[in-house]
Amino acid sequence: MDGSNALGEFLRARRALVRPADVGLPGGGLRRVPGLRREEVAMLAGISSDYYLRLEQGRDRNPSVQVLEAIAGVLGLDADATAHLLGLAQDRPAGVRQARRAGASHRPEQVPASILQLIDGWTRNPAYVQNRYRDCLAANALCTALSPNYRPGVNLMRAVFLDPAERELRRDWDDLTREGVATLRAYAGGDTDDPHLRDLVGDLSLHSERFRTLWARHEVRPLRGRVSHLTHPLVGDLELHSDKLTMDGTDGLSLVVFHAEPGSRDAELLDILGSLTATATATATATGTGTGAGTGQEAPQERVEE
Repeated sequence: MDGSNALGEFLRARRALVRPADVGLPGGGLRRVPGLRREEVAMLAGISSDYYLRLEQGRDRNPSVQVLEAIAGVLGLDADATAHLLGLAQDRPAGVRQARRAGASHRPEQVPASILQLIDGWTRNPAYVQNRYRDCLAANALCTALSPNYRPGVNLMRAVFLDPAERELRRDWDDLTREGVATLRAYAGGDTDDPHLRDLVGDLSLHSERFRTLWARHEVRPLRGRVSHLTHPLVGDLELHSDKLTMDGTDGLSLVVFHAEPGSRDAELLDILGSLTATATATATATGTGTGAGTGQEAPQERVEE
């Protein structure tokens, strides 16, 4: 990844997604790249072609909010993508970002003990804690029963893109992967030279064509809840709400909680999965074999190959 011109990279990527017909222009003529030409964006935004070229090339890094909002309108950006665009133009200097990352790298990520106690006591709600990079830092037993990738040390982005079993679990894999990449892109902002993020993106780009395609689109989406459509090997099809709660006093950790509609078939199936999990845990405890699940902080996992 090259984070030296994040604003220009974003503009080029989003310009390529807009068809001339989307903005009332004829689509004829030879086009070397898909989407709008630079001069077309400039004309529709009411700015000069030379000025827009300087923006894409990173030669003008201080555009006004009005100019950026005009460009956002031409590119059809929603409120989240527009906010992301404004943030790229106002990003902090590289030295500030490097100092922030250096400070963070010396502070090990720890899930508060109270949160570990809280989720460990939940027997009807799968729950886990993740960091900004989608590393799972803690998970309760029911969450690990939902997917073995919900366990400390697993990077959930790698799991979703590279583990065939995870793809089998997710009936909504296409939507999930698109949303996941857009959320990761929103977190990155203009700081795409973050070493941890760079390694993650590089690894996924190397091993997953789907990830490469989505990352190149520069779509952004804030972290928010969704409905997960699963096909579990033990209990069958499930539809579970997943709510994502930011944790105050931490460096970007979030708590993710799954729940079913009360009284629904999904709630019944989740209870069955919980009973199976409790039985397996009791058996493992009696035999002294252990289950491998838990909320403790564990060593990172080996990367799952495609």
